[in-house]
Amino acid sequence: MTSATHKVAEGNGPAGATPDRAAAAPAWAQRMRAINDRLLYNLGGGPRPLKFAWIINAQKAGTFAFLGLLMWLYAPHTPAATSTAAWVYLALHGSYGLAWLIKDVAFPDPSWQVRITLPSALVGLTGLGLYWSFGWLLISGTAQPSYPLPDPAWFCLCISLVVVGTTIMIAADAQKTFTLRQRPGLITDGMLRYVRHPNYLGEMLLYLGFALMVWHPWPFLVLALFWGGLFATNMAMKEARMSRHPGWAEYKRRSWWLLPWVF
Repeated sequence: MTSATHKVAEGNGPAGATPDRAAAAPAWAQRMRAINDRLLYNLGGGPRPLKFAWIINAQKAGTFAFLGLLMWLYAPHTPAATSTAAWVYLALHGSYGLAWLIKDVAFPDPSWQVRITLPSALVGLTGLGLYWSFGWLLISGTAQPSYPLPDPAWFCLCISLVVVGTTIMIAADAQKTFTLRQRPGLITDGMLRYVRHPNYLGEMLLYLGFALMVWHPWPFLVLALFWGGLFATNMAMKEARMSRHPGWAEYKRRSWWLLPWVF
């Protein structure tokens, strides 16, 4: 759920440069942003006692323990709880949560530090809990996957997606954070040389790996909700903000939205 926030790969432009006229974000993206902001930050109004970062980090920190507890609870009832697939899933999703925490300690994203209302905190916890439901499906035996490839080959595919996706996401966030500290402006090299939204790409790849491990319709429905309602909205709004910077038109012409040479 990294990309639920307003993450950008740009700053205020080079000193002395005249910003281009910013393009307006699509109407659908503006409407979705208003809805998302109300749900995630200010639902119900009133005091904002919690930081969004606390909600996210609590979920990430608890993933390994939550999945391990599920395996322990379901072990007497179904062999799925201690299957190789369950252990692989625990390693992948649990370790991703720990990797997220390490990233947050090393270079926390300021956009996560916004304070939110208690009803919005509940919305955030519920949304993040949907990710935990993936593991429950597999460990409880509710999902009984019959993979299209032999198990070792399928596990290799899923592990590769998660490892590569996590690497892309963390590398892109690191580049954005440290580059903007030294050189505000449009970032068009490194992780963003060919893809304008590598952090979103990385997160989509890693959660696709989780969904493929479970091999059940539910995770794909959840991902469609997040990718369509949050990721697509944030990427469209981000492009509108970046369009005000000198060099944007050329950068957009030679780069891709998510996948090089595809899209």
